[in-house]
Amino acid sequence: MRLPVMNKSSKGESQDGCGCGTRDYATRPGMTRRSFLRRGTAATGAVAAIAASLSPLRELTDTDEFSVSKFIQKHYKEMDGKDMAAALERISKQVEKRYEVRPNIRDIKPMDGVEFVYALNLTRCIGCRKCVHACVDENNQSRSPEIQYIRVLEMPRGTTDIEQGNHHYERATVPSEDHYYMPIQCHQCANPPCVKVCPVEATWQEPDGITVIDYDWCIGCRYCEAACPYWARRFNFSKPSIPKDKINPDMSYLSNRPREKGVMEKCHFCLHRTREGKMPACLEVCPTGARKFGNVLDPNSEVRKILESKRVFVLKQEVGTLPRFFYYFDERDPINEKVPTGEPMGGEA
Repeated sequence: MRLPVMNKSSKGESQDGCGCGTRDYATRPGMTRRSFLRRGTAATGAVAAIAASLSPLRELTDTDEFSVSKFIQKHYKEMDGKDMAAALERISKQVEKRYEVRPNIRDIKPMDGVEFVYALNLTRCIGCRKCVHACVDENNQSRSPEIQYIRVLEMPRGTTDIEQGNHHYERATVPSEDHYYMPIQCHQCANPPCVKVCPVEATWQEPDGITVIDYDWCIGCRYCEAACPYWARRFNFSKPSIPKDKINPDMSYLSNRPREKGVMEKCHFCLHRTREGKMPACLEVCPTGARKFGNVLDPNSEVRKILESKRVFVLKQEVGTLPRFFYYFDERDPINEKVPTGEPMGGEA
């Protein structure tokens, strides 16, 4: 039998006028004692079910591929100093266990008043691919299978249509007199489509213009890879392999710390270097000075002067991504002027 709902009137009596308004069986209008107990029992059961579903976590042990602390870690933007310190310590222990070296890993923040851009002089690039291999070494990219952030296209002279470029060229020496060379990597777009399609916000754009990836948050759906018009993102289909004697111990959380199977990675302008005033590894190794990098907000920077004085262009301007990676040509030709040529291809010095 359902008990009557006892709602007090303004005189303190029940609505049926029986004068027993001082007895309030319900905690709110429309609830009986039986419904209250039923709902309370359901809530208790729900809590018990959640506790039971989480109980297996107590039996899990950390491995190279999985750790409980990583599983329950907050999003990067929600982490405080204590959370980040715990994450860095976890990563340090994993690196030390796997590669037998204690890394210097930090979370390096963007600098105020800085927006990084890259400018590449296609007249001076000779296609030696030294930048490719310097990037691999600096950023702890997998050697087997080999992952490379930079592609160098051998382009026919007279066109900038990258569909005509050859990424797989092999020559004893470079450059070829009939071609010029166009390196392509992440363009750090101001309107990045990769960020828009990520369903878990594992990739985002930082205040200094660098688009980053949190490898611990990435779910490997590869939507970002499909959205990028420059083919600048790489997916780890298998567990990355790096020789122990090749690991770079100078690491940052959002850049070159070792990645796992099933996550995306890409160029990040060597932020562990550039946010501390150094140049990207690819720029430092270039034998012809074709690469220029700096803060476009600084009116005295070299890249700012290049953008103001050269006829720069970007790839696929029609898609509206607003790249921060610019190309330009000089008026002279390195084939006819004694710019260094005859370089062997690959990572040799």
